[in-house]
Amino acid sequence: MTKIPVAVQMFTLRDECEKDFAGTVKKVAELGFDGVEFAGYYGLTAKEVKALLDEHGLKAAASHVSLEELENNLARVIENQKILGSSYLVCPYLTPNRRSEEDYQALITFLDQAGEACRREGITLCYHNHDFELERLSDGRMALEAIFDDTNTDNVKAELDVYWLTKAGEKPVEWMKRYQNRIPLIHLKDMTTDEEKFFAELGTGGVDLELILPIGEEAGVQWWVIEQDVSRRTPFESIEISMNYLNEKYRNL
Repeated sequence: MTKIPVAVQMFTLRDECEKDFAGTVKKVAELGFDGVEFAGYYGLTAKEVKALLDEHGLKAAASHVSLEELENNLARVIENQKILGSSYLVCPYLTPNRRSEEDYQALITFLDQAGEACRREGITLCYHNHDFELERLSDGRMALEAIFDDTNTDNVKAELDVYWLTKAGEKPVEWMKRYQNRIPLIHLKDMTTDEEKFFAELGTGGVDLELILPIGEEAGVQWWVIEQDVSRRTPFESIEISMNYLNEKYRNL
């Protein structure tokens, strides 16, 4: 199989980035990652970040940018992605005050329009899920279904998060098959098998990773993105465990 490149979501390393962004990027490269997915640039310009990536042989897989920033500064956000050489822009999260049915309808309209603007500039807009989008709307559909079903396939893609799908009682593989070739990005993380369902390093929990990984290429995945929202180890220890697991699984596929 063609090896899908692996990035780390830098939110995992947010405390390390605050202390030493350049040193954190260097360490990510040393751990064997192909790229990074940003969640902020820690005071650097896009040009400075691009130079740092080039220095360490890393690619900009994607950037998470808040909905408010997308709404208010889309042209600047797109320009930054071009400078970084990133093809993917991700709407990462909805604040609790923007999750009503009316809010989702407004979101769908905005994502479609913003996605079209991004597409004209060679950028792909994606939506990243948590578990709250798996709640049902008045028409019986899950909010996440409505987001993908009611937007233009060419304008809005998915960044599926396998942890949050699993936590909500869904099977990530079924979503990957349903939205095949519309999921360029996948957030890989595991979940403990106890009642807490805490974030876990890849291969240490109950997410069906051994079903997910073999169909990545078929599903059109362009980047695996390792993320650990919270860890009981140091973040670097966590992502190293996850990266080692992924490397081992790739060798066996």
